[in-house]
Amino acid sequence: MNADILTSVLVGLAILIGCLGIILPVLPGSILIAAAVLVWAIIIGGPLAWIVFSIVAVFVTGGMSASLVLTGRKLKAMEVPNKSVLLAGGLGIIGFFVIPVIGLPIGFIVGLYLAEHMRLHEAKEAWDSSWGSLKAIGLGTAIEFLLALLAAITFGIGTLIHFLG
Repeated sequence: MNADILTSVLVGLAILIGCLGIILPVLPGSILIAAAVLVWAIIIGGPLAWIVFSIVAVFVTGGMSASLVLTGRKLKAMEVPNKSVLLAGGLGIIGFFVIPVIGLPIGFIVGLYLAEHMRLHEAKEAWDSSWGSLKAIGLGTAIEFLLALLAAITFGIGTLIHFLG
């Protein structure tokens, strides 16, 4: 097995982990995808590899930006403080270790609700705020994931062209 094949397989695995990392924040996400394709472009070399990396970088940057901007704008409009989201993330991580895999979303949702309940002091308002926050975070995550998939497809096409060309 030569270096090009080994590199392409390892980068493909890193891209898979990166896509999973967008959904499960305990793993690295979009940045891992960009870094892996950068390594691939350096090792493979040539115009094709750098074109593929450039396209992947645009998709990854767009996904991360859209996720941050859309989520941040919506949470700011709803007046949800960063403290609530950080507490939710902390409880999500704890939940991940208490109840493997499914504990992450459960802990996040519970943490967000508790933080919002402490802030708003009313169950209905806390749930409405938490639900709106979850929808905003979900939309941002979905867009980032979609663009990460486009980056993965770009890498796959680039790899096929490299080996078949």
